[in-house]
Amino acid sequence: MFPWGPSCLSVLGAAGTALLCAGLLLSLAQHLWTLRWTLSRDRASALPLPKGSMGWPFFGETLHWLVQGSRFHSSRRERYGTVFKTHLLGRPVIRVSGAENVRTILLGEHRLVRSQWPQSAHILLGSHTLLGAVGEPHRRRRKVLARVFSRAALQRLVPRLQGALRREVRSWCAARRPVAVYQAAKALTFRMAARILLGLRLDEVQCAELARTFEQFVENLFSLPLDVPFSGLRKGIRARDQLHRYLEEAIAEKLHEDKVAEPGDALDMIIHSTRELGHELSVQELKETAVELLFAAFLTTASASTSLVLLLLQHPAAVAKIRQELAAQGLGRACGCAPGAAGGGAGPWPDCGCEPDLSLAALGRLRYLDCVVKEVLRLLPPVSGGYRTALRTFELDGYQIPKGWSVMYSIRDTHETAAVYRSPPEGFDPERFGAAGEDARGASGRFHYIPFGGGARSCLGQELAQAVLQLLAVELVRTARWELATPAFPAMQTVPIVHPEDGLQLFFHPLAPSAARDGLHL
Repeated sequence: MFPWGPSCLSVLGAAGTALLCAGLLLSLAQHLWTLRWTLSRDRASALPLPKGSMGWPFFGETLHWLVQGSRFHSSRRERYGTVFKTHLLGRPVIRVSGAENVRTILLGEHRLVRSQWPQSAHILLGSHTLLGAVGEPHRRRRKVLARVFSRAALQRLVPRLQGALRREVRSWCAARRPVAVYQAAKALTFRMAARILLGLRLDEVQCAELARTFEQFVENLFSLPLDVPFSGLRKGIRARDQLHRYLEEAIAEKLHEDKVAEPGDALDMIIHSTRELGHELSVQELKETAVELLFAAFLTTASASTSLVLLLLQHPAAVAKIRQELAAQGLGRACGCAPGAAGGGAGPWPDCGCEPDLSLAALGRLRYLDCVVKEVLRLLPPVSGGYRTALRTFELDGYQIPKGWSVMYSIRDTHETAAVYRSPPEGFDPERFGAAGEDARGASGRFHYIPFGGGARSCLGQELAQAVLQLLAVELVRTARWELATPAFPAMQTVPIVHPEDGLQLFFHPLAPSAARDGLHL
């Protein structure tokens, strides 16, 4: 006898019908979603939209992007080519890679495209930032911020940056347990940005608390634009408001300081520069500017610093060459104090009294070290690309880029597919940036290497970032040897920024003075 009665069969039939209807509705919704974007093409242009998928209604392919990381873009590039369409973070996006395509985007600022960050980033960063400014306001703010990163300003910063990096490396060597390099680099970078760049007077407790708040702010910067309870955007707004409360008192003090005094930090320079131009910044404008500077210096520098440590560990021959170059320049001698000596032990700011011995001029003579830093940024650029919005419909690689659509140019994909390098792009080879490599690339190589973007929105702080990486490399190779604390090298996450999945767990050991002088391998 059949074990199911008529009532069970009717329930199963109803459930099957419901599932079928739900499937049909989902399929119809996705079809209408795709049709909606197909019809949004500019009919005045005969060119087709780029190939690609717009994903699911409203969510698009955002979830795929967050889960798959860099594989999301590479798989679609392999399927659709160097220009393809998708839908991310609530907006239709054209993803672009390749030197010539990226050149069109970066040099088309104010003419073909304008800067466009995701709506969530615009909400959280505010309206008084360089990142969100367009046209004349952008040029004016960039002119003011250029003073912050001028060569004269960097020369004043280098000794303090070297001191901070030296103390950090020594604290890693004094630790009796594995160091999570990415987490340590984030804490270090935030301290340097807050204390040295912005001149904020923060004790250790305040600095650590502010750093945690800032990290929560950054983690939710790229989220769905939904201001509802428990959403990423709501968490980001809460963190932003806490940051602004911290900054308000410090900024108010600076605004009431002697207006004739020489600017000592970035906020001082911004205040003085705008006053010279006949404009007085409000506290709100300065709070947003301070947060923007922290954002620009924080995760990207921490990411690049971690990648530097990782790639030097994987390529000990490069470490030996750096040590030899330092010795040739008379810079091979490290600080002679034992880690943890005289003044603070192994805490985050131990100080043994050794004077900084590097300057911008000295760093400029370290040609091989410069090549190493460039190769780190080429192979593992901290950010994957940048956002723009099309000001008008234009052609790119045989497709139309419709007015109003977002355009995301890819740094990582462009580096990975560049054919101009003398050695395979996927390998670690600092020599590709030596004289022979420069000759081979010539002028055509300009947009094959874009870790700091290009055009009107190229990164103002690129010299500062490179100086920090060079200083870190010097302190590392003449002070320490380091080794994995895990069985294997970690996988790398690329969303929202490049970092090792486990934070890169390493043991650091003080290097004997003779080893630093003689350029021994790790």
